[in-house]
This record gives sequence, structure tokens and C-alpha cells, in this order.
Amino acid sequence: MKKYFLLVFLSWNFLVYSQSDRDFETDSVILNRIDEWQDLKFGFMMHWGIYSQWGIVESWSICNEPWITRNGEPYNDYVSRYRALNTTFNPLAFNPMSWADAASKAGMKYFVFTTKHHDGFCMFETDETNYSVTDSSCPFYSNSKANITGEIVKAFRDNNFWVGLYFSKPDWHCPDYWAPEWATPDRNVNYNPSDYPQRFQKYCDFTYNQIKELTHNYGDIDILWLDGGWVRPAWSVDEETRPWLGCQGWIQDVNIPKIAAMARSHNPDLLIVDRSVHGKYENYRTPEQQVPDTVLPYPWETCMSMGDSWSYVPNDRYKSTNLLIHLLVDIVSKGGNFLLNVGPAPDGTLPDTALLRMREIGAWMKDVPSIPTILEK
Repeated sequence: MKKYFLLVFLSWNFLVYSQSDRDFETDSVILNRIDEWQDLKFGFMMHWGIYSQWGIVESWSICNEPWITRNGEPYNDYVSRYRALNTTFNPLAFNPMSWADAASKAGMKYFVFTTKHHDGFCMFETDETNYSVTDSSCPFYSNSKANITGEIVKAFRDNNFWVGLYFSKPDWHCPDYWAPEWATPDRNVNYNPSDYPQRFQKYCDFTYNQIKELTHNYGDIDILWLDGGWVRPAWSVDEETRPWLGCQGWIQDVNIPKIAAMARSHNPDLLIVDRSVHGKYENYRTPEQQVPDTVLPYPWETCMSMGDSWSYVPNDRYKSTNLLIHLLVDIVSKGGNFLLNVGPAPDGTLPDTALLRMREIGAWMKDVPSIPTILEK
């Protein structure tokens, strides 16, 4: 059985399949870059933010949708307490070099880090808001590693990783997305952009400027990983995605073509993943927490949490090393990449169980003989 897995795992470069979605992208630079990305196969994702202090799911507890519970606490009180978590975030044990070392020894080749999740707290230095890890309202701001995104990029780049930056298109802290004068019944913008075009344009400018900071201030960025699929242009709304727009169904188009042109002016070979918005600016697809049943006719990665939660939860239930290796083999055998997520603890360390799993995966990698050796047998 192990020989079978080894053969499948090592034969990924021989897989040939149609990639019809590439018809949306004609730039040979980007197409070649997608080819290079597909050769990486194994990536590391980190959901980390102020929410780690409470050991809860990232951001979603402040979304006022009926499926979310807050232990009976009044919504507005809960949101106020959550938003104040920036005043206590102080990860003094944060050491990105140790993260990069662990990921490298596990055989991972690229990373994707959550620079900003839906709650709007920025894990990078920004001129657009004071809701940031480098603002004086956050106790970590005076630390030499306060610009967390910059420190992570440097550490992983020094270990020869591709650099991937996650960014949430919706921002539930920005007053031009969730306007404070109106209720926030769901995840969407809480006013009609068509009725307040100047206000929504301010939000578009805010989004554009923050992505410019991320794609221009940290050297060559390889992947811009955009989340929040309900923020999308009208042409892309279909029966599957229409419910994401809530009861109002307002279109929230932040002009990704303009953003992409700006981002690629500094990074010409930048891959862009505008998740679920199929077409030119979704260079590869990202099935979440699942492995497709068969080979897919386009580039893709499975993004999956090592535990039950994307973000840090005390005593989370981590998948076994055996299962993780089987998942990696299954994904690669179908032509995909595996982006495996670990949620760092509030002090900035990776959980011990996650580190153990990564070491064991790395040990298995080292035990895999070369292709010539297998073929000779």
C-alpha cells in the first residue's frame, strides 16, 4: 500500500489534464506562473488575528446571522467587547522564523497568511485605519516585530517559500462597509451601494489602497488570495452565489480589474485568487475543507484546516498524521495542491500537536525514495 502511495505522490508531474478555465486568462506570464505554482503541491496557511485570544472561530461571531450564537449575550455588547481585542493583543512569543522552519521541514513550498480577516483588524502596517497591530492602541505596536505580515514574509522568503497574502474584501470594521448608523443584519454591506455611490466608492478606494500597501511594500508577492465571495460583480452572481448576498441582494463590486492592474504593476507575475468569482482573476480555484472526487479541468488547491477550526481553539481536534498524508497523496494524485492551515496561539506560537504533525509529515517526505529508485524496483 505504501508503495502505491509513493508512486502516486511522486508522479504528479506526469499528470496531464484539460484546463479550460485558462481561456479566461491569456497572459503567458500568468499562465506560466500557474504552471510553476502547480509544481509546488504543498502549502501552509495561517489564520491568525485578535480572535485567537478568545479561542473562537475567526471573525464570524460578530456577524449577525441566525446560525451564529454568542451564549445569549446581546449582539451590540458582544461586538463591542470583540472589537476591543486589539487593545490586548500582545503575542510576545511570535517568532516567524520558527514557523518557516517547521513548514520547510514538513515539505511545504508556499504560504498564505491572513493579513486581514472579515473583522477588519490588520496584521500589517497601514495608513488606511488605526485598527492595526502597528497602531498605538495595540500593545504589540512597540515590538520590533510589530509589522507581523512583514516579519512573516521575510522569514518565509528567506526559506525559499512563495509568498501568499490573504485579504478579506469585506471589512466589518470599516464604517463605509458596515455603516454605524444602520443595523448589520448579515455579512453584507448594510446600505445599498446604488443609493450611496460616493460612500461605497470610499470603500472601494479603501480596499484598493490597502491591497496596494500589501502588494507594493513587501517586495515581490507571488499570490494575492482574496476572500469574501459575496463581494463580487453583478455578472458573476448565479443561483449558487445569490444567497450569499443576503435578503437585499445588493451588488458589491470593488473593481477587481483595477485592483489587479495596480497590483501587477509592481508584481507582473502575481497570481490572483478572487475566490468563487470564476474567470480571469481567479487564477486557480480553492475547494474548502474538501477533496474533489476526481481530476478537475482547471488549476486548484484544497484549503483545509489541520484541526476542526481555522483559527486557534484550545484542545482542538487535529487530524492524524496518517490522514494528512493520505489527503496529500489523494489531492496531488488528482492534480491539485494541498494548502494546510494551522491557527497560531495568541502568544504567537504554533500549537505543539500541529508541530508534531508537521514533523511527522516531514519525516514521511524524507522516507519517499526518488522516482528513479522506484522505477528501478
